[in-house]
Amino acid sequence: MLHWKLSSLVFGVAGLLLAGSLPLTARAQEALQIDARAATTPFPHFWEQTFGSGRAILALRADYRADLHTVKQATDFQFIRFHGILDDEVGLYDPDRQTRNPGLAAQAANDASVYNFFYVDEIYDALLAEHVRPFVELSFMPKKMALDPNLLHPFWYHPNVSPPKDYAVWDAMIKALATHLIQRYGIDEVATWEFEVWNEPNLDFWGGVPKQETYFELYDHTARDLKSVSPRLQVGGPATAQAAWVTPFLEHVHSTNVPIDFVSTHVYANDTAPNVLHTNEDVPRETMVYRAVKMVHEQILHSPYPNIPLIFSEYNASYANEPNITDSTYMGPWLANNIRLCDGFTQSMAYWAFSDVFEEQGVVRTPFYGGFGLVAAEGIPKPALNVFRALHQLGDQRIAAVSASALVTKSSNGKLAIALWDYAPPTGIGATYTMPKGPSGPPKTFDLAFTHVAPNAAVEVLRVDPDHGNVLKAFDAMGRPPGDLTQNQVAKLRAAGAMAPAEHLHLHDGKLQLTVPAHGLAVVLIGR
Repeated sequence: MLHWKLSSLVFGVAGLLLAGSLPLTARAQEALQIDARAATTPFPHFWEQTFGSGRAILALRADYRADLHTVKQATDFQFIRFHGILDDEVGLYDPDRQTRNPGLAAQAANDASVYNFFYVDEIYDALLAEHVRPFVELSFMPKKMALDPNLLHPFWYHPNVSPPKDYAVWDAMIKALATHLIQRYGIDEVATWEFEVWNEPNLDFWGGVPKQETYFELYDHTARDLKSVSPRLQVGGPATAQAAWVTPFLEHVHSTNVPIDFVSTHVYANDTAPNVLHTNEDVPRETMVYRAVKMVHEQILHSPYPNIPLIFSEYNASYANEPNITDSTYMGPWLANNIRLCDGFTQSMAYWAFSDVFEEQGVVRTPFYGGFGLVAAEGIPKPALNVFRALHQLGDQRIAAVSASALVTKSSNGKLAIALWDYAPPTGIGATYTMPKGPSGPPKTFDLAFTHVAPNAAVEVLRVDPDHGNVLKAFDAMGRPPGDLTQNQVAKLRAAGAMAPAEHLHLHDGKLQLTVPAHGLAVVLIGR
């Protein structure tokens, strides 16, 4: 934990100053002096360690697994989080299950168990085969365990959000699940997983009344259940939307001596200040996530657990279906700036989600509807996938840069990696995508001057912008077909969405000039 707390001291203040004094759209030209031997701070890739996904059962689908492989190759992410591992469709709990085999009398008692781990195992086996571990969100309620079997969430698959009717039954299930996972995968493996209790209990995902008090009861039982199986299991919460409840939650677990290993909560860039910050500000989309992360970071510092890890287990630029946001190259500058500002304040941020194999609003009707994923339906890469590919090239050490449009990093081998971007507000906000008639803003020119780098060093430039790695450009050229795509159209879109080839340049006397268009990101790689 020391590395990210130290980074907080260095970059947290700088981030605050930059956010307030250097508007992202204020200058069309910047000059940066970069010393390859300057002091650095650790720069763990907190933005690409964990991704969210559609609910648990979708992990059995071939297209889900194909997208998982694609994103793993692009980011080497380590954990995945999804809803619904306890849902009836996964089949874990059914007290009426009858599977006795009369010919196997010795196994009859086990065969009649109310627990069936078959799909749980298939789901987790598939993740681990890709070297991705589960971030285990414990949700939702099996209907036959629910206090109210008819308390269903409006998501298309209608999970039950009721509290349990008998906590003894809930406790037995959680203990059985934890015991089974340890038996199957080993305690050394399962001890690396995080177990998160429920999802967004402050919203309509939790039907307990009153919400906070009854969620705390659920958390208390679940945390103690897990630790009773093994004290090495990691458990946390409150998994709230809009960065809520962290202070009272930490006060509660401290006063009742309930186990906790991490804090988790969520925020989206189009959440509002009254809901998140409890102010009447008009916080722009480019800084809302940072403001929320910093707020919770400070709440933790002033809590009984000042060094506990903070995990934002969901975040994105939009919680709605906005094609001009999550399907577009807007995500490059937005994400890079988010990383710049949030560095040092959180251990991990789980981008929601890795794939549009996702059915909260129903079966996908078109590949570009503003879905959360990096990969659209039919395996079509979105600009956001290319953004993550490019930012994956950043080093693990950060060099301070007085810029609201740059991240300067280097790797242990001395190679520099600089992210440059031109943020502009999104256009055509809403559920309907419309191509802007002109540029979203002026291009930005960066004049880079390097010291302690070979004056003619080779340079690679990775770009994601309206003309590079942007599948929407090809989709618009097709006339945005509203119905099913042909196989030929899918093939063309997959090719159009691929990462653009790197540009190969050289420094001239240690200098480089680069222009980035609005809604564009460039990652500059320089050898020594």
